[in-house]
Amino acid sequence: MKVKQKDVSTIVILNKNKQGTKTIQIRTRHLAHLKYYAIGLVGMIALLVGSIFLLRNNIQQQEQEKQLLLKQIVSLKGQIPVELQKQSEKLTAQTYIQAIESKLKNINDYLRKRGLRGFSTKAVGGDANAATGKLTDKEVYMAYNDYLTHVVNAVAFTPMGYPKISSMTSSFGFRSDPFNSEHAEFHPGIDFRGERGDAARVTANGRVVSTGWMGGYGNCVRVAHSNGYETLYGHLSRITCRVGQQVSVGDKIGEIGSTGRSTGNHLHYEVRKDGKPVNPVKFLTLNN
Repeated sequence: MKVKQKDVSTIVILNKNKQGTKTIQIRTRHLAHLKYYAIGLVGMIALLVGSIFLLRNNIQQQEQEKQLLLKQIVSLKGQIPVELQKQSEKLTAQTYIQAIESKLKNINDYLRKRGLRGFSTKAVGGDANAATGKLTDKEVYMAYNDYLTHVVNAVAFTPMGYPKISSMTSSFGFRSDPFNSEHAEFHPGIDFRGERGDAARVTANGRVVSTGWMGGYGNCVRVAHSNGYETLYGHLSRITCRVGQQVSVGDKIGEIGSTGRSTGNHLHYEVRKDGKPVNPVKFLTLNN
């Protein structure tokens, strides 16, 4: 189909430096509708701006509603029924009880590793004296919690129990010299019966401060604990720890033997306080 000359309009485009021109030919009817195109474009822009405005208003309204709900929640928290408050306190008390039972379990674990009987966790409570009666449940449980934390640390770092669960063959103090019965000697520890290769286990948490040959003790291990105590394990056939090693209750530090000044396989065990030997029998049970 051939376009008639009158149906086509020519648009002349001039350059800024007026050097050369360009022409564009478009249908005349498009020029006649140009104003409608402009109106449509303006309408679309107005619709887009209006949508953005409405969306922003909706966001602001939702934020206001959120803040209002938060205020209502805070207000409701202050109006919790007494029954619910009691339930909440009960749950708090149960939490403290569970913490106490957990600490008792830790104590029992330490004691069992030393060959001792642990505490019973079936009945946990305090005495019924006047001071206790003035405390709230929460204060009572907090007091027990603090006390048991102290007990756990004391049990963990104080030499207690048996390095070898067996009978004693020699006690602490003066005794007849096993190599010369006509003479007496001071025995700074106690001896436990054992077979060569039996495990010797540390009786408290601490750090190994020396290993190796130590005169009459033969192969010996010394462990320092954080509260001024030190334990010594002598006549070992084999040492299984190293200097500087952190050890925990029940860890194997060596094997029983008869090295050094010894008449047979056994474990020599000492407890020292501030460098001086004390009777280890006092630390074998909780009742001494």
